[in-house]
Amino acid sequence: MSEDWRQAIEKQRAQKDEYFGNHPHSPIPPDERDAFDGLEYFPVDEDYRFELPLAEYDEKERITVGTSTDGEREYLQWGEFRFPVDGEEVTLQAYKSDPDDDRLWVPFRDATSGEETYGAGRYLDLEPESHRTPDGEWILDFNEAYNPTCAYSDQYECPLPPMDNWLEVPIEAGEKTYH
Repeated sequence: MSEDWRQAIEKQRAQKDEYFGNHPHSPIPPDERDAFDGLEYFPVDEDYRFELPLAEYDEKERITVGTSTDGEREYLQWGEFRFPVDGEEVTLQAYKSDPDDDRLWVPFRDATSGEETYGAGRYLDLEPESHRTPDGEWILDFNEAYNPTCAYSDQYECPLPPMDNWLEVPIEAGEKTYH
């Protein structure tokens, strides 16, 4: 496997640290930015990078997802990914807020949530330009898993991963808890 994807993730992480530490729209509260010296991540690991078909649903079910501020948001349950993690078969649902949008949203909790990673869960955003293979499979790369903005400040409202996406296995990839 080419190392390009690994370098791209390291570059994304460096750019995110720069943005979070210096940009006026950073989700890090302004009084914490001077002390901010970067986010913590698991080491990049190809075992958490999958190229998978999406089992798209014929009937897209509309679901209501709770948010970190007791609000609600609606999404369409678009399809599911099935893959093995440490020998255990898992399934994650992929969602869309707008049926005309090409991107997929994959929120999840796992066995690291509340321990090494943000308790409410993490997200993956799948963009067709960068997360599709030439043969149409999706690249589900947990090295890109990130915390929602509410992990940094309670001034943000974040949708919470539906229980269908609560995994019992640990996903030791991506962003760790912000302290």
